[in-house]
Amino acid sequence: MKISGVIITHNEEDRLEGALLSCREVCDEIVVIDSHSSDRTRDLALRYGARVILKEFEDYGRQKNFAASQAEFDWILNIDADERVSPELSRSISSLKRLGPGTSSGFRICIRTWYLGQWIRFSGWHPDPKIRVFDRRKGHWVGRIHEHLEVEGELGDLEGNILHYTYRDIGDHIALMNRYSTIMAQDLAESSKNGLLFRAFFSSPANFWGHWLLKGGILDGRAGFIISAISSWGAALKYFKAWEIRKNHQNHARSSR
Repeated sequence: MKISGVIITHNEEDRLEGALLSCREVCDEIVVIDSHSSDRTRDLALRYGARVILKEFEDYGRQKNFAASQAEFDWILNIDADERVSPELSRSISSLKRLGPGTSSGFRICIRTWYLGQWIRFSGWHPDPKIRVFDRRKGHWVGRIHEHLEVEGELGDLEGNILHYTYRDIGDHIALMNRYSTIMAQDLAESSKNGLLFRAFFSSPANFWGHWLLKGGILDGRAGFIISAISSWGAALKYFKAWEIRKNHQNHARSSR
């Protein structure tokens, strides 16, 4: 059993090296799909023996489906540039390669996230199992953001974690939520949903208390509070932006009559 490691990148020179080092022991090749980075991301990937392909970024689902299609082997390990294969997971994947997948079409792996100087234990971020090893003939990515794999057939579980060294700092966290909210707002504006400001009013506190209490953010201390607060802000922001998009469209339609 051979596995292709695939990573999508854009300006990740400060984080990519760890991802490449952690997966090259269990991957028979590494493919990096780069959306025209302006830093040394591509040079770094080539230095570690990855095959680099340039592709303009459309959305996360399409980018990852393209990455899987460019791999030499049908079995794929997908990680992001800010993720690492833990030693225990490396042993699990090596065992999988030795024994074969059996009747499984994909394997779930728990994600463990490092944020603000600590491992997050709750807050909806852990254990957070995701399908990350899969047969590309039976699986594909769905979603523009918060993409997920849909796999036809049985799923198994691998021991160990993908270690996620997420946002560089709070500013990076907020910046990504801002970008995500813009994409989600466009989808909301095109949907038939009404009462966007009303939804913003109720979704924000519901999101906060959902993360803080129901998902155990309170047990993650200050980091859990910050995660809950930023998530709450992002939940409202997408509705504000969707409302603004619709309002601008309506004004444009009236002015063009």
